[in-house]
Amino acid sequence: MRHANSARVRTVGLLAVMMIVAQPVRSRACDICAVYTATEQSESRVGPRLAVATQYTHFGTLQDGGHEVPNPDGQRLDSVVTQVVLGWQLVPRLGVQLNLPFIYRGYRRIENGHATDGNVGGLGDIVLLSDLLAYSTVSEQGLFRFTLLGGLKLPTGDSSRLAEEQDEDHASHANAVHGHDLALGSGSVDGLVGGDLFLSWRRAFVSGFLQYAVRGEGSFDYRYANDLTFAFGPGAWLLLGHRGSLALQAVASGETKGNDTSAGEPATDTAVTMLYLGPRLTGTWGTSASAEVAADLPVLRHNTALQIVPDYRIRAAAVWRF
Repeated sequence: MRHANSARVRTVGLLAVMMIVAQPVRSRACDICAVYTATEQSESRVGPRLAVATQYTHFGTLQDGGHEVPNPDGQRLDSVVTQVVLGWQLVPRLGVQLNLPFIYRGYRRIENGHATDGNVGGLGDIVLLSDLLAYSTVSEQGLFRFTLLGGLKLPTGDSSRLAEEQDEDHASHANAVHGHDLALGSGSVDGLVGGDLFLSWRRAFVSGFLQYAVRGEGSFDYRYANDLTFAFGPGAWLLLGHRGSLALQAVASGETKGNDTSAGEPATDTAVTMLYLGPRLTGTWGTSASAEVAADLPVLRHNTALQIVPDYRIRAAAVWRF
């Protein structure tokens, strides 16, 4: 019996790796800084890891001051952010990772009074991130782990679209897809701080994520507002064994940020508060591979002035540990 309990604890510890993986929510141009974390929480395992994470977001609803308005020209924004994550657990409690984001955005917006289709794509702003296992405790029935995160976002993405902010008339209530929505980078060095938590009891668990981003002034005197993102929710393992596992989780996630500034003046159509709800399915294979897929639907979309807001979001990721 004692051997069986010990084996169960090792299995639960392995699953914490996958469950604590978090992808912060980003809305509109803020997803240039989206950070996917694949923190190593499994049995203090030291060594490299590789992750690939993709988030697709469709924006097709116009809102003015938080209220839906007609979209006669069919303005839209389809954003795909794919991150390649190279990580290394240096010691049992400390790890580092490098996020390489590749961004594609297809859009339809108003240019010179006419609806125009276009797209942008390329490398976004890379992120250097570290994770510190601040507290961990394991019992025969479950575990609790809390990890601190911190890092920097570096200005490697193309920020030339921010030049449009100097000439745009944001009060015209015509175009809802702006330069700050299409820029692949901010041109600024930003600080990131946050934390992950994971709590399990038998086949039930709760995981959560919180991140605060401190933005600097970037290209063309444009500064994205500081923002707070989070994800939290309960779940349960549907299958649980040494060879693999399958778990289902209900996730509430969201973001809140104020207005950006352009040359020191508020860009009044950039503040947003979003809340999503949706399922997340995760699985592991052996001790080295895990994957997840999730869907998010907005239940709260509050914004200032005229903005195009998301209708749904789909996320997927895979992690390999060596």
